[in-house]
Amino acid sequence: MSKITTHVLDTSRGKPAIGIRAILYFMKTNSGWGKIGEGITNTDGRITDLLQKNTIPEKGIYKINFETGKYFTEINVKGFYPFVEIVFEIDNEEHYHIPLLLGNFGYSTYRGS
Repeated sequence: MSKITTHVLDTSRGKPAIGIRAILYFMKTNSGWGKIGEGITNTDGRITDLLQKNTIPEKGIYKINFETGKYFTEINVKGFYPFVEIVFEIDNEEHYHIPLLLGNFGYSTYRGS
């Protein structure tokens, strides 16, 4: 499993959000964001391989961009957010799980385990 994982739950439906593309970025000094991984949520709403299996993320600022607009279009629900970005900081070699609780008019996140 990757050192950075995510899980998207559609709280308005009470189900995992399947098929959401998520792109992982790292903030590079003076040159902006650089894409370092991506994935699509599986039938459990999870992406366990945003980074290659043995990759240790360096300390710094990261973000995950979730393409939520396409998801809501595909399930025929009017959504308000075309995408959601979660920005977070890594300061050690622990596992970082970044869940997204998603509704069509709101979202929340936290550091998971």
